[in-house]
Amino acid sequence: MLRFEGSESFPLAPADVYAKLADAGWLARALPDAEVTEAAADRATWKVRPKFAFMSGVLDTTAEITGRGVDPSAVRYRIASRGVGSSSAVDAELTVRPVDSGCTVQWSGDVTELGGLLKMVPRGLVQAAVQKVIEDVWQSVRGKLAA
Repeated sequence: MLRFEGSESFPLAPADVYAKLADAGWLARALPDAEVTEAAADRATWKVRPKFAFMSGVLDTTAEITGRGVDPSAVRYRIASRGVGSSSAVDAELTVRPVDSGCTVQWSGDVTELGGLLKMVPRGLVQAAVQKVIEDVWQSVRGKLAA
């Protein structure tokens, strides 16, 4: 299993950031290059072409909210992707914490499944590709939150 984690800071009210990040449809529409096919509060689906040398075609992806924290600050997602000869699943958690100048989002993601041809891709290559996707997603989310 691969684990990724980090934090992102925003000069916005924690409740406003949480409201967006806890909405699967909003989050899907914030993704770069995603063709959103369903956008509901608890579930979203989209198609995207991966920009990896080791993958081609289109990935059909679904994100479902699997839980929310007792207080309105944490949300958990299950993200599953399928493509020609490949599949993956990720469990992600986002927790919004207030800070003096806005909020910080603590995030983590565990790649719990790599199927098909992805099993044969070297771990380091998968790790670098996932890290790039994470950076691109946060950059896009940051832009949508600022709009």
